[in-house]
Amino acid sequence: MEQIKQSLFSFNYSELKARIAVDGKRSFLADQIYDWVYRKFIFDPELWTNVGKDTRSYLAQHFTWELPQIIWNGLSQDGTRKFLLKFADSQTIESVAIPARNRLTLCVSSQVGCAMGCTFCHTATQGLKRHLKVEEVVGQYLAVTKWLKENVSEDSRLSNMVYMGQGEPLHNFNAMKTATEIFLEEKGLHLGQRKITLSTSGLAPQIEKLKDFPPVNIAISLHSPRDEVRSKLMPINKAYNLERLFAAIDSIPLKANRRITYEYLLIDGLNNTQEDLEELFKLIKPSESKINLIPFNEFPGSPFKRPSDQKVLAFQKAFMDRGYTCTIRMTKGEDILAACGQLKSEFEKINLWADESVASVQLTKQLSKLSHKHLEYNVAIQAAEDEDTQDEEDLVDDLVLEMDAATDLNL
Repeated sequence: MEQIKQSLFSFNYSELKARIAVDGKRSFLADQIYDWVYRKFIFDPELWTNVGKDTRSYLAQHFTWELPQIIWNGLSQDGTRKFLLKFADSQTIESVAIPARNRLTLCVSSQVGCAMGCTFCHTATQGLKRHLKVEEVVGQYLAVTKWLKENVSEDSRLSNMVYMGQGEPLHNFNAMKTATEIFLEEKGLHLGQRKITLSTSGLAPQIEKLKDFPPVNIAISLHSPRDEVRSKLMPINKAYNLERLFAAIDSIPLKANRRITYEYLLIDGLNNTQEDLEELFKLIKPSESKINLIPFNEFPGSPFKRPSDQKVLAFQKAFMDRGYTCTIRMTKGEDILAACGQLKSEFEKINLWADESVASVQLTKQLSKLSHKHLEYNVAIQAAEDEDTQDEEDLVDDLVLEMDAATDLNL
């Protein structure tokens, strides 16, 4: 019976040591693997010069090291680059590399599609097809890193991560937990806890499990302080209403100087009234929170409208006058792509997998037809590195700068 091989990218460091120990291998091999893969970014064991022939043969017999295939990428005017990646089963997802001052952030997907059904999200129209595996989450980071090193600069390095692409990360809890452990592992990528942000629509039972998750930054998609409105926007609220959600949020173990980010989509006449502000002030504590306002991006078929810039600024001022850190996610680019999942949808409409080079050309032409739409990343940005040593003015400046960079696609 043929042995089923496992991906080298599916194991955290402890799991990898335990796995190779079963075959009588020394734990030092795990160190070598992590060094070559996550520090040197050399993914083929045949190129690992300090690993013997017998060990390379063992690895080839028991493991695979294939990465997701990048089948399309688009570059925005501000340097943001969106990638369409295909897995072994031909399912596709999107990842985005977002440049900002002193950092390069990767927004990764956690699922193929999404089951949450948020009415303002394009991905929701696709439904949930499946969860991503650990190696597919980690593979996004590795595949994009490899592409950047080969096509942009050998010195390219993704310094930050946001789990804000397609899917609900906490719906895929175990895979995202293991992937996060891999990203944080000091023998490998060794990303800092402050450099990873997980965004959730509000799965209360999973939020309560965050005590068992690596302590990364947390962002909550709030969008309304009223249950009837939030349920209209986010069906998950019917299962876990605001009272249940905030009870779960209160259980999150926050380290010193850490705060929860609340993402708030501003829709004219629906959730941007004075009544909404007063209810938000009751729900959210200034000392433990950051508010990220997201003016709605109108798209064909949507019943929602974007508020005027004056209304957006007035909403922000109301928060800041009450002592909150409140930023606005700005729309800057109209040059590539549209809502999260739209790239995937357009590629699947073309349906030319037999000749992907032709599909890529046709996709590029199709995307040019979308350029008149307002385009925006639905990516909230974590606080600047070493937030606890910055004064509030510098912190807000860093947040706004990074939001400026994260504004061409609606992830």
